[in-house]
Amino acid sequence: MTHYVSTQFDISQRKAAEDEIKNLAFYDSLTHLPNRRLLRDRLQHALAATTRSQQHGALLFIDLDHFKKLNDTRGHNQGDLLLQQVAQRLSSYVREADTVARLGGDEFVVMLEGLSQDINEAAAQAEAVAEKILAGLNDTYYLSGQEYSSASSIGVTLFGDKGGSIEELLKQADLAMYQAKAAGRNSLRFFDPAMQAAVTAHVVLEKDLRNAVREGQFVVHYQVQVDEDGQPTGAEALVRWQHPQRGLVFPDAFIALAEETGLILPLGQWVLESACAQLAKWSGASDFAHLSLAVNISARQLHQSDFVGQVQAILDRTGIDPGKLKLELTESLFVGNMEDTIAKMSALSAKGVHFVLDDFGTGYSSLYYLKRLPLKCLKIDRSFVADVLTDANDAAIARTIVALAQNLNLAVVAEGVETREQQEVLARYGCKEYQGYLFSRPLPLKEFEQYAARLQRELLASSCL
Repeated sequence: MTHYVSTQFDISQRKAAEDEIKNLAFYDSLTHLPNRRLLRDRLQHALAATTRSQQHGALLFIDLDHFKKLNDTRGHNQGDLLLQQVAQRLSSYVREADTVARLGGDEFVVMLEGLSQDINEAAAQAEAVAEKILAGLNDTYYLSGQEYSSASSIGVTLFGDKGGSIEELLKQADLAMYQAKAAGRNSLRFFDPAMQAAVTAHVVLEKDLRNAVREGQFVVHYQVQVDEDGQPTGAEALVRWQHPQRGLVFPDAFIALAEETGLILPLGQWVLESACAQLAKWSGASDFAHLSLAVNISARQLHQSDFVGQVQAILDRTGIDPGKLKLELTESLFVGNMEDTIAKMSALSAKGVHFVLDDFGTGYSSLYYLKRLPLKCLKIDRSFVADVLTDANDAAIARTIVALAQNLNLAVVAEGVETREQQEVLARYGCKEYQGYLFSRPLPLKEFEQYAARLQRELLASSCL
């Protein structure tokens, strides 16, 4: 062969394009760390390797504390600089065989491989790395020449002994990280199966609670309030959940979740409407016409723009005497937009609705605001009543609350009264109304009416002697 024809192609551009595609697919463009896709791939290989070697691995889920504040105050460009410096530091704290990935935002994951076969030793090794990361990320950063301090929260989960899917492991590390944040930030926590059980229970409870609101599974119980002679003056309306499987569920098991999910709004509305409807029924019964009803109002309810209108609509619909309705608020409601709160309270107070400050002395308080609030009553918190006989500080607080209320021309109710001795001490301080198990536990409607009627008959009979 004396001649041949060859065709040549310059593949450098194609190779560069392929590398660019690979980088975009598997690496984070800001920090150049592996992204979630590449992390999952490496974790899949690591799980297979630990099965063969019997060694453990660990996932460290890292979240920067208060990162959003940096973005909001200094701008996203400064946030990007911090993320780049964090990425560099993380890469310097681990071995070459380990993986540092950025999941997105201010979330990073470090995957450690080749840890001890002994789970306790593996945990200690992972903890040592996590502590090193915590300390390192806590050092000062320089963003465009300005000093900046940051910290992080780290969740750790081990893998290799019990298997587990990629998603399960990431979820476990994430849960542990949120536990670290809940513990005060700038800390680390290991995943505990109890965390997963708690999360699962939380999910089930939320689903059941939404269903309960939709199907009306709630009932109101009534706890009597009495005067110094033991005469019923009213009651507090307390919600209970009649769960189809769990039976009667008390509010401490679901109110916080209702607040968190916003379900407190329809639930609180239902309790308020139920209480007012009951007052309307009692207004035509001689044994109960004089009774008032206290209803707890949550912060989310009060902060609704149309809260005053909602209450007024219920009053109009039921036709009750507004003076028989007592809305109980806690001190925590007055942290924030105080002027808006006062305006709403004043509008309803002008209609005749009474306001009670519940759990007084346990939270935020200011005599200046206390004078401005259109209150009718203070409630001494049960925590002070419980030890009023044995704790000099609690006794002094209870005595001071009564004196303060008297100076402000407010009524006082002591809640959580369980013994006659507690009532007698509180009476000596000047308290004239009480609520607690000494008189009655919260009762279903029929039982409450029977109890209140009987109590009044007994008092009437004794007065005739």
